[in-house]
Amino acid sequence: MTISSAFLGAPLGQAETIPNFWDPKAVVDKPANIPDKIQFVSTDEHPPFVFRDTDGRLTGFHIDLARALCNVLESSCSLRIKPFSELIPALEEEEADAVIAGLAQTQERAIVLSFSDPYLKLPARFAVREDPSSTFNPAFPEGRKIAVETGSRHEAFIRRFWPGADIVTFDQVSDARQALKDGTVDAHFGDGLSLSFWLRGEESAGCCTFVGGPWLEPGFFDEGLSIALRKDDRDRLEAINYALRQVYQNGTYRELYLRYFPLSFF
Repeated sequence: MTISSAFLGAPLGQAETIPNFWDPKAVVDKPANIPDKIQFVSTDEHPPFVFRDTDGRLTGFHIDLARALCNVLESSCSLRIKPFSELIPALEEEEADAVIAGLAQTQERAIVLSFSDPYLKLPARFAVREDPSSTFNPAFPEGRKIAVETGSRHEAFIRRFWPGADIVTFDQVSDARQALKDGTVDAHFGDGLSLSFWLRGEESAGCCTFVGGPWLEPGFFDEGLSIALRKDDRDRLEAINYALRQVYQNGTYRELYLRYFPLSFF
């Protein structure tokens, strides 16, 4: 089995591993038609992507990424907040040009929407207790107790590829993590993004750490976060894809990733 779907930055230490979803060998010319303006729409229900700080001001990874894209394109930009259920209607009614809210690229949505190149993916990761004597090998977890959330993609993945593992299921992912903290299982396999915040949060009490690398296998964990646009808006799609690559190459992506995800989940 291979770790796929991302070009990972040099391993400068766990907290500094920056994912790269753009082929470093590819050469992309600046589009001929750059839009004068881009009206983004998002939701403020999902920190650290978009949220309000203690003073009520909008902030977050998506806010700063949208701003960075517009700086590259030298386009005028705005961002409006709407409930999640109103994001696609805002596009269809031309109240907005682009949704930057991590919409999943489903077959149904792909019929009416275009999606940018992914700017972030959500890998699976193993977490284990901070124990120098631990011999858990994430490449060969057979015979070890692994906590997973019942019915999750993580459970399906473990059952398919490591049938020899001792899978311990929990209805709530919080209970799976508690089992790891308590030492009743050898490892927890789950969503890397949420795990990164748990590992640094008060609930974990510094008990645990990531082990091994990110899992991005197709059909399980390869879906990425993309910017959604109207199907016929080819100019903005090309411009945004170009700007995403430039934001990575000029170092802005690295800065934003470390700002909002201080414990890298890659």
